[in-house]
Amino acid sequence: MRIIPAIDLMGGKVVRLEQGEASRAIEYSDRPVRLVTQYARAGAERIHVVDLDGAFAGRPQQLELVRALSDAALAHGATVQVGGGVRDADAVQSLLSAGVGAVVIGTLAVRDPEGVAALCEANPEQIIVAADGRDGVVAVEGWTESSALRVRELAESAQQWRAAAVLYTDVARDGMQAGPAVEATAALQQGLTIPVLASGGVGRLEDLDACAAAGIRGVIVGRALYEGAFTVEEALARC
Repeated sequence: MRIIPAIDLMGGKVVRLEQGEASRAIEYSDRPVRLVTQYARAGAERIHVVDLDGAFAGRPQQLELVRALSDAALAHGATVQVGGGVRDADAVQSLLSAGVGAVVIGTLAVRDPEGVAALCEANPEQIIVAADGRDGVVAVEGWTESSALRVRELAESAQQWRAAAVLYTDVARDGMQAGPAVEATAALQQGLTIPVLASGGVGRLEDLDACAAAGIRGVIVGRALYEGAFTVEEALARC
């Protein structure tokens, strides 16, 4: 199971939202490059970066910072995957040109599935489809709206498109450290050959044990690392 530390960016600072609400942001650091370097040095092979300003604006807002984060990760043998405001092919290309290892696409996968299928074909292993779920329904536009699409439907489409992975977030658990949606994530993996990555709710090492025991292939960890519940090294040792 892969451990993927997360860094959420707002105004150039590292923050964490509770349930995706901008009004519930907690600031943790004003030195995101240092944090990426720390995680990469600790052994993380991939770091998950979210441009929250981009998610709410509908287009990437912190491209130069993303480039710096990518450079910092690469200098220590890691890569970054980046999402937030990726609503068209130009946004995807701008992030790939900035050196990121993969681009995370959410709203666009719902709004323009044919376009995302083409992006997956043109950029093998570099497109991750985000299935952000609220009560089993995909949330879009920075989680401010609910679509008519079920999480399972989007995940199956991602498999058909040959996406690199599906990133499943239980919106209600995100940033709450109440435990990940282990059963739902494991159920989503069933029938899929591409990895399903779990995101949201990890608060202790035992949560990682539960994910590993359920056969989950990757876990995003954010707030628990910020607040010192455990270290990247300790998390990696559980896998």
